[in-house]
Amino acid sequence: MLSLDEARTRAEDLVTAARRAGADAADAVYVCNASTNVSVRLGALEDVERSEGEEIGLRVFIGRRSATISASDMNPATLATLVDRCAAMAREAPEDPFAGLAPEDRLMRKRAPALDLADDEEPAPAALRERALIAEAAARGVPGITNSEGGGASSSRSQMALVTSHGFAGCYAGTAHSTYASVLAGSGADMQRDYASHSVRHLEDLDDAESIGVRAGQRAVARLNPIRVDSGVMPIIFDPRVASSLIGHMMSGIVGPAIARRSSFLLDALGEALFDSAVTIIDDPLRPRGLRSRPFDGEGLPTARRALIDRGVLTGWLLDSASARQLGLAPTGHASRGASGSPGAGVSNVHMEAGDITPGDLMADVKHGLYITELIGMGVNTVTGDYSRGASGFLIENGGVVQAVSEITIAGHLREMFRALVPANDLQFRYAVNAPTLRVDGMTVAGA
Repeated sequence: MLSLDEARTRAEDLVTAARRAGADAADAVYVCNASTNVSVRLGALEDVERSEGEEIGLRVFIGRRSATISASDMNPATLATLVDRCAAMAREAPEDPFAGLAPEDRLMRKRAPALDLADDEEPAPAALRERALIAEAAARGVPGITNSEGGGASSSRSQMALVTSHGFAGCYAGTAHSTYASVLAGSGADMQRDYASHSVRHLEDLDDAESIGVRAGQRAVARLNPIRVDSGVMPIIFDPRVASSLIGHMMSGIVGPAIARRSSFLLDALGEALFDSAVTIIDDPLRPRGLRSRPFDGEGLPTARRALIDRGVLTGWLLDSASARQLGLAPTGHASRGASGSPGAGVSNVHMEAGDITPGDLMADVKHGLYITELIGMGVNTVTGDYSRGASGFLIENGGVVQAVSEITIAGHLREMFRALVPANDLQFRYAVNAPTLRVDGMTVAGA
């Protein structure tokens, strides 16, 4: 793995070589990830894995023609060949009127903000093994647990450097630490599985392994003896573990490339009240220690905290430079990219702000409904907004959770679901996308 300074220098050299080879403009991006993963099962070590990979990518523009090429070999001779090939490819590429680097006047010029993304502590494999064993043992110690899919712990470090030919050069690093456990309760055809996990930037923020394991075990036992429910229209309560997926579907509908292609169910929704006025959704790339925090986007533009949904209203699209040009708008600092291919658009740390009532109050008036803890399948059409997914969770009767349920399908239309959505007050920041418990009335359930 190159150091950050070495990575930035290597990218700068690649861009300089591309200009010498006849490119009108160019950018280069270096990405690297090194990780150690330890897994255990039934109290015994199962696997120790150490992986490290790095890649550098070059994008070259000749007029309105462009090409991208990448390599994992950092040898200078290899990179020289990379430049020549990329320039030759660009000369043969079709013209794209929207191709080009980000607007020069929008590049980040100030010093990158300090986001505290990298932890100096790197646990030894023995420490990871101990953490994994504790998590799995705690899960297996929950009464009713009969088998285990294992426990694990990991530590990783990633680095990124970006250089453009029109004046941007930046780099940053981040670390990640995680623990998980996955166990089974019951026996035979009645077995039920569940899990718990936690991931953070700094080891000191990680939940202790025992609590993660106990949570996994309790979740699996709670799912025993599920019943089938009759089909019908009813309120659905989404546990925070799955509630964030609804935000994900909304974000898929507002990325610039989908809007430019006119392939989004939110195509004409700009400025519209998609949610109740109590709902605000924030994208915050500058959150210290955030799992997706970043000081600049994939094109060198500064990032900033922004309300994607402000008191129910959709405020704008997520735009990289190419989709912004197609739409006649300005890029928003949401470009995302790896070493291969051109930038796309995406978010960073996203959360829905908490509501005013507790999860208990949220379901207090539900006579017959469902509390969903797991969603299955990919039955969501972000072109039409149609929503249909397999699910499992718990039956709600007269305001209380009474019995596990499984083998059901919940369906609706995303825009109608958004309008009906009500958030509880239990927001926690545990993932890259976070939401409190959510209630959506009027969904169709297909059961027995």
